[in-house]
Order: sequence, then C-alpha cells, then structure tokens
Amino acid sequence: MREPKAIDIFLLVLLAAIWGSAFFNIKIATYTYDTFTLVFVRVFFATLLLVLWCFYKKIKIMAFSKDWKLYALVGIVNISMPFLLIAYGTDKVQSYLSAILMSSTPLSGTILAHFFTSNEKFNLTKSIGVTIGFIGVAILFFDKLVISESNLIYALIILFAATLYVIGGILILKFLKNKGNENVTTSTIIWSLISLLPFCLYKQPWVNLNPSFESTLSLIYLGIFATGIAWMLRFHILITNGLVFQAQVAYLIPIFGVIFGYFIMDEQITWKVLTSLIVIIAGIYIVKKGNRGIKNN
Repeated sequence: MREPKAIDIFLLVLLAAIWGSAFFNIKIATYTYDTFTLVFVRVFFATLLLVLWCFYKKIKIMAFSKDWKLYALVGIVNISMPFLLIAYGTDKVQSYLSAILMSSTPLSGTILAHFFTSNEKFNLTKSIGVTIGFIGVAILFFDKLVISESNLIYALIILFAATLYVIGGILILKFLKNKGNENVTTSTIIWSLISLLPFCLYKQPWVNLNPSFESTLSLIYLGIFATGIAWMLRFHILITNGLVFQAQVAYLIPIFGVIFGYFIMDEQITWKVLTSLIVIIAGIYIVKKGNRGIKNN
C-alpha cells in the first residue's frame, strides 16, 4: 500500500463518476429495454471483461469449485437481485434519487455488521453517524416533488436493493474473504449471469424488442464501463491504496448522481434533496470515523 498520490485521487474520482453515471444510464436504458434484458446484457458484458482480466492476470477463477454454492448465493444476492431491483425502481423515479438512496449502503451496512460480524460492533460515534445518515434519507421522503404516492414503492425497492448489497458484502466477509478479490467478483458475476439466463429464456424479451440507439448505447456503457471497467478500477485502487481509501468513493457517488441527473437528464433538484445529500454524507463520514482502529478479521 502507498500513500495516495494525485493519480490515485484522480482514479478514485473517476471511479465515483463512472458509478455515479450508472443511474442516469439505467434510466435511459429502461426507455426501450425491459428490466431482465437490461440486467442480463449488463452482466454479460461485465462477465466477459472480468473473465478476460482474470486470464490476463493469471488469476484462477473458482466459480465451479467446491464452494460454488457460496459463489452462486452471493452472485444472486449481491448482483442479480440488486441490479434487477435498481433498474425496476429507477424506471419510475429520478435517476439522482436512486444514487442518493443507494448511498445509504454504508449506513445499513453498519447496522447489519453489528449483528452478523464479531468485530464491527456499534459504538457511540457509529450510532450517531447512522442516526444522522438515516435522517438524511428520511428528508427525501418528505419531499413530495421527489417521492410521492405514485413512486413511493419504487423508492423503497431501491432502498431494499441497497440492503441486498450489504447482505452480499457480509456473506463475502464471512465465507469468501480469503478467496481473492478478483476471483470472488468474477466467480459471483458468472453465477449472476447463470441465474439470469432462465428468466430471459422464459420471458423471451427479444420477441418484441425495439430498442432505441440511446438506450442501446446506455446499456453497453453499463456493462462495459459501469460494471466491468469500474470493478477492474476498484481492484487497482484496493491493491494500490487499500480498503480505507477506496471506501471514500461512497461520499462521491451520490454527488455525481445528482450532478448528472440535473445536467444530463434535466431532473429537478430541490433544497430538500441537497439537504438530504449533505446530511447523508455527514452521517457516512461520522460512521467511518467510528470505524477507525477496527481491523477486518
């Protein structure tokens, strides 16, 4: 590990921008692609890139080893289901709202980690941070211009997707943390693709498919850049600068989500949205302060 240099900070911001841009691209892709097709194609491109990356790096892919059931479970919980739910929810809400709601992941992660890990227990600082963070989320639900009766269920679906990411992360920490970052990600995304295939064959979305050019472009971007290249960039940052530095991306993703939503999608930003964003980021910051000194055993 090395102290972050200018290039490392640039790569972290780039990663945040790529992940933050995923939400408006999901929105555009849903204009003419159904949810299953969108997610399947996205996972397909990501799988292709990650498998090629592992072959290039000579990393053994253990997707079909004796631990295949664990890789399959994580692939479904940590990739297939959240991708489907986020796409389904983002189709009905503003793209920046998805980005902000997904930023609650470190907060729900802190709660679940308290109960399901041995070394991530609550302390006063983390409790304050979680409380402040969820107050930020609650502010969004009082903004009727952003969340109304017509899209409330979709906002809750996105929050549930964020929780699934956390559950997937805990499963990895408990059962797969020593299996190698690149292997775990590639093996689980392979199983994610396998799990999605039967649904696509059953629904046969290609029968009435009439995609637009912009939706197709967004879909390709999601698979290649927002999933495949973003994960490879994440690997590089983790190896070069460590987990603590890489985790700072959580502060930046919702900011980019709001910026892209406003300037590219012409989505309305209210003062409650900005207040919510600031409060959530403050909560995440306080939680991370409470994590200092904790070792990930």
